Amino acid sequence: MNLIDTIKQPILQEMQLFRETFAEALKTDNPMLETVHEYVLQKSGKQLRPMLVLLSAKLCGHVNQNTVDGALALELLHTASLIHDDVVDDTLERRGKPSINARWTNKIAILSGDYILSKALVCATKTNSLPVLKSIANIGMQLSDGELLQLSNVQVLNASEENYLTIIRKKTALLFSTCTEVGGLSVNAAEDTLVRLRNFGEYLGICFQIKDDIFDYSENISIGKPTANDVRDGKITLPLIFALKNSEGDEKNKVVKIIEEKDFTPENIQTIIHFTHDNGGVAYAAKQMEAYKNKAIDELNGFAGSDVKTSLIRCAEYAANRDF
Repeated sequence: MNLIDTIKQPILQEMQLFRETFAEALKTDNPMLETVHEYVLQKSGKQLRPMLVLLSAKLCGHVNQNTVDGALALELLHTASLIHDDVVDDTLERRGKPSINARWTNKIAILSGDYILSKALVCATKTNSLPVLKSIANIGMQLSDGELLQLSNVQVLNASEENYLTIIRKKTALLFSTCTEVGGLSVNAAEDTLVRLRNFGEYLGICFQIKDDIFDYSENISIGKPTANDVRDGKITLPLIFALKNSEGDEKNKVVKIIEEKDFTPENIQTIIHFTHDNGGVAYAAKQMEAYKNKAIDELNGFAGSDVKTSLIRCAEYAANRDF
C-alpha cells in the first residue's frame, strides 16, 4: 500500500462519495464539454485537496454533506485553475498526458476552465454557509493575484525569497489552507481550531510548492510532469534565488544573461540547472521544505491522537518526500 492509499484509510467511504459527486458535477448535455470533462476525469490526480477537506472535518467532527460540497467546490476550482495555468504557461503536458490546450485549443481550454470554475461556485452555494462561500471566493481571487505577481516578478536581479514566498502563498498555500479551513467550517469547528487548521494547510502548501520547484531542477524523466518548465519560462523560484544570491563571478553573470535574454536553448537550460545545484540552491530549498513540513506537523499537536491526525501528518510527509 502506497502512502496516499494509507492516508485515505480513515476516509475511504467519504472519498468514494466525493468521487461519485465529482463525476456527477461534471455531467453536461454539451457534447464538447462532455468530451473535455471525460478527459479531465481520466487525468484526475491523487485528489489531495479534497482529502484535506474530509480529513480536517473528521478531525473535528463528522463529515456531512456540507463537507462534501465544500471539497467538491475546491477540487473543481483547482481543476479550473490548472487548465487556465496550462494556457498561461504554454504547458503541453500534465500528468504524463497532453494538457487540455494541447489536446484541443487554447479557446476550448479557457472556456472549459470557466465552466468548471462556475460549477465550483454553484457547489459552494449548496453549503448555505457564508463563511465557506467567503473562503472559496477569496481563494479564486488570490490564485489569479499570485499568477500575475509571478509574471511580473521576472527581473532576475530583483528576485527575493520574500517575494517568492508571497507568490507561493497566493498560488498554492492558500488553496491548501482553504481546504483545511473549509473542512473545519463544515463541522462548525471553534475559531482556535480553525486557526490551527489554516496554519497547517498553509505550511503544508508551502512545503508542497517548494518540492515542485525542486522537481523543476531534476533530470529524472520518471517525474510525472515536464521538468525545467520554470527555468524555460524565466521564472525565478527558490533554488535559483538562493544560488544567485550566494554566488558571484562569470558563472553567475552568464546565468543572469541567459535569463534576461531568454536564450533558453537546451544547453543553456542545463547550464542554469547545474549552476543552481553547484551553488547550493536545491539543497537550501530542500532544507526550507523540511522546515515547513515540520511547522505543519507542529500545528497538529493540539489535537488528540487518532488515525485521522496520523493521516494528516502523513500528508505533510508525502508533500516533502514524494518523487513526482
